[in-house]
Amino acid sequence: MNNIVLLTDSTCDLTPELIEKYNIDVIPLYVTIDNKTYKDMTEIDSTKMYKISEETGSHPKTSTASIQDFYDFFIKYLKDGKDVVYCGIGEHLSSNYQNLFIVKDLVEEKHPGLSSHLYLVDSMNLSTGISLVLIKMSEAISEGKSVEEVVKIGNETAPKVHAGFCVPNLTYIYKGGRCSNAARFLGNLLSIKPMLTVENGYLNVWKKSMGSYKKALKIMIDEFLKQFPNVDKKYVFITHSLGDQYATYIRSKIEHVSDKIENIYETKAGCVISSHCGMGTIGILYIVDEAQQKKKRRRKNKKGE
Repeated sequence: MNNIVLLTDSTCDLTPELIEKYNIDVIPLYVTIDNKTYKDMTEIDSTKMYKISEETGSHPKTSTASIQDFYDFFIKYLKDGKDVVYCGIGEHLSSNYQNLFIVKDLVEEKHPGLSSHLYLVDSMNLSTGISLVLIKMSEAISEGKSVEEVVKIGNETAPKVHAGFCVPNLTYIYKGGRCSNAARFLGNLLSIKPMLTVENGYLNVWKKSMGSYKKALKIMIDEFLKQFPNVDKKYVFITHSLGDQYATYIRSKIEHVSDKIENIYETKAGCVISSHCGMGTIGILYIVDEAQQKKKRRRKNKKGE
């Protein structure tokens, strides 16, 4: 029996079925709305969050799990003799990751030697971008690989994950303090749809599409199809915040390549992700084989010689 456990936080946006399938345990982060704090995924979901927000005018705020939360989460496995591999929201996307080092020191202080069995993998990502790294590590665990090999696979997979999102408007980005009121007003007036991507562990604006939301979705879909020859065909995620109709649209536009993808998972974003982007936000997340990309570039360069 494998002695490795795989842990993450609620920003992974996995369904309960996938959490069970890949043997992952999840610590909830927190969402505060209308002066009440909830545990993401367990006490509140995006549907309930949006309903409270609409009824009260309150905007959700998110917070990391506490040092004690993390300690309790880890120690039950460590004291049971397990090797714990934790991979949650990326280092540059939340204070979560830095808190983990404090927790690791606390484990060592209270239980000398146990911290050497706690391994931290930076996903460099959010949402199901994290999940792609987790699944690759879960596969390695199932194959009986050592904890060092599992961690190595996680660290090698993280920079290969492509996470792109379309956001229907600037309302939630503004309410979360990530753009000015003037920018929100002008952006919504001009029907600007921000397109976000995670690059080198940071969330950036990739493009700004003007016009209909489907136009923005098409740009994201075209980027996916452009990269498709180099995409890991085993797993592709479509993750959205109550954007079922947009997920259906994306599926219809990639239908001609769907039979080449072993698993297309559609999941719904939890409150932490939804509170920063808003209803209708949707992304396509996948792993890109960098080696294949480099080979392709070398072939193009040779042709140009």
